[in-house]
Amino acid sequence: MVTGTPLAGRRVIELGTMVAAPFATHILSQLGAEIIKVEPPSGDTTRALIRGGPSGTIIAYSHSKKAICLDLTTAGGKEIFRKLVASADVVIHNLAPSAARKLGVTADDCMAANPRIIHVHIKGYAHGPQADDLMTNPIAEAATGAMDDHRIDGRPTRFGPSYHDQFAGTYAVIRTLAAMLNPSATAEERRIEIGLYETGLHLAARDLAGMQLKTQLLGRLEKEGGGEFSMPGYGSYLTSDERWIYLLILTDAHWAKLTKALMMPEDGNPELAKLRDRKKQRERVEDAVSKAVGALTYEEAAAKLRAAGIGFNEVMPLERVLEVPQARQPGKLRGLDYRDYHFEVPEFPGQLQVNPNLPPPELGEHTAQLLRALGYGEAEAAALLESGAARTAQPGDFAWAPVRDKG
Repeated sequence: MVTGTPLAGRRVIELGTMVAAPFATHILSQLGAEIIKVEPPSGDTTRALIRGGPSGTIIAYSHSKKAICLDLTTAGGKEIFRKLVASADVVIHNLAPSAARKLGVTADDCMAANPRIIHVHIKGYAHGPQADDLMTNPIAEAATGAMDDHRIDGRPTRFGPSYHDQFAGTYAVIRTLAAMLNPSATAEERRIEIGLYETGLHLAARDLAGMQLKTQLLGRLEKEGGGEFSMPGYGSYLTSDERWIYLLILTDAHWAKLTKALMMPEDGNPELAKLRDRKKQRERVEDAVSKAVGALTYEEAAAKLRAAGIGFNEVMPLERVLEVPQARQPGKLRGLDYRDYHFEVPEFPGQLQVNPNLPPPELGEHTAQLLRALGYGEAEAAALLESGAARTAQPGDFAWAPVRDKG
């Protein structure tokens, strides 16, 4: 435990897999909470996604946590879990509703073990006719309109990152902190459900409201296609040295600055001065910007845009993202040594490092330590391990398969 931090002394139990719950507890960990990651003998799914070993999710979002391995289908595993809950402030999980009931980790189960616990369930759907249905990040995109606007060759397609999972985790943190700040929170207020579906609805609120507004103003449904936010000149363009640059051209003032900075023939043209006029002549605008940017190298374009005060950035490939000076500033990255490799993991924005800088735990790495802390004697702990109710880390667990030299 690190003292003098926002959540010092707070214990959070995580039963998480994939992204949503581990991301929520990662944020709480970054704020100083002690996180105990509870996993089944098969481990978090993300422990075996890359050549039989852990994926980037484990490295990025489970560092500095403790790990205990329990078989919650056994009486012994359930007993250990109840003792853990009794010692904790918060339980966060993203199990399917049926699995939560089967394993005894529902709000009722946890509050029976600890009446003051804050119980957070990140699930597919909050209350309603689909409350027990399953949902994943791309299904949330499909259900809430996001995927309809993200098409590749006309086919609705999921986004790359799991944004809905991560936002659901963030909303879970907000609700958790609100409950912590309210010492008189009722049991009902400490039963928190965050649905991926409801998360997606909230994220789409602006677009849904805008669609309703235009439909009522125009008396018909109207969708504007092409170009980010339907604003010509706002998007990515290719420079002469084949580097993509993304331009922030939101307003008429931005457009005026752009045409002047790049010495475009359209500079000062009243036919394109207003956004409504540029929308009507989208192809002309897009062609003009493409030609202007395409006549310059990236560095030439960047110098002109920066001097004019126009927002832009190169579209960075992942392998170069952490190389730029902005990313290298103190407090931006955390160095982690994990197994035989070194990683640089982005820190929680605006927060100095407050938790121990530890690598992600192996499956059950802290099982024995936590059993002792919960009051189990040596013989009792040994019996639980022998029965399979609990498990400690084993050499070679989830090892990455060696890469064979193709040469």
